[in-house]
Amino acid sequence: MDEVVKIVNDIKSGTISPIYFLMGEEPYFIDKISEYIEQNILSEEEKGFNQSILYGRDVTIEDIIATAKRYPMMAERQVVIVKEAQDLSKTIDKIENYAENPMPSTVLVFCYKYKTLDKRKKVTKTLAKNGLLFESKKLYENQVGQWITRILKSKNFTIEPKANAMLVEFLGNDLSKINNELEKLQIILKQGSLITAKDIEINIGFSKDYNTFELQNAIGTKNQLKAYQIAHYFSENPKENPMVVTTSLLFGFFIKLLKYHGLKDHNPKNVANSLGINPFFVKDYEIALKNYPMKKVSQIITKLRDIDMKSKGVGANSLPNSDLLREMLVTIFS
Repeated sequence: MDEVVKIVNDIKSGTISPIYFLMGEEPYFIDKISEYIEQNILSEEEKGFNQSILYGRDVTIEDIIATAKRYPMMAERQVVIVKEAQDLSKTIDKIENYAENPMPSTVLVFCYKYKTLDKRKKVTKTLAKNGLLFESKKLYENQVGQWITRILKSKNFTIEPKANAMLVEFLGNDLSKINNELEKLQIILKQGSLITAKDIEINIGFSKDYNTFELQNAIGTKNQLKAYQIAHYFSENPKENPMVVTTSLLFGFFIKLLKYHGLKDHNPKNVANSLGINPFFVKDYEIALKNYPMKKVSQIITKLRDIDMKSKGVGANSLPNSDLLREMLVTIFS
């Protein structure tokens, strides 16, 4: 995230590279950098003659080089953006000669999504030497909450921890999906608002009472009535609450709890860092730690593995979700 901010700030200050090779598994950051370049390097008057948007499936490397070698018309620079450049992966090495001596009046941008160049190859080293080589990596789920807070802060919004956790729970680390939902909320809510779990439920469609986050909380506090109510809701709405997602989240919860049992330093800050969780939720793990001894946690983890396999049809003849959920909760609460 900091690297993206630095790239944008450098462009703002006039430090502009002749080549931006944006690659990696996370398309969100690639899109944001290329969009910023597309919108801000040239004025609206200059874009008509000096900005070219190409697509990897429609062009060759030779076409790109020919476009990049043109001189700008009545402008200091021209901008050439190659979207979906990963479609050129078989021939991308041919850009090496151009990268050795790029046109100083051209800003050439490659959006090379879901893949990376081999860092051992000369073409990669040349791009890094004479241009800017950026690898966009997927955030871990325990980093996404911080990213959400940061994005909203830049737009003068805040979000309560529970609402933040709900977004991560339901959308994982798909930053583009999360950003789309955040943009909806920014349109609906007044600037400066605190985004709550209720806002998430009303405007995005996630139930604040019947979701895996609340199931985890009910299990952690040993609230059996609430846990069985949520499990019943899940069994009645299996498409919105797939078993594989439920078992995955609970498995992660109990793995963290097992790790918590092994920590010598139970200082909340150390616990949050060690478990990779928001400090706001440390108290939930403290309660669960008292309710589930280490031996019990190990038994539950083993059972969750078994339930996960059964939900995928291994070792069971397509048991309904209701039976699997009941079996899971019986083991957890016994």
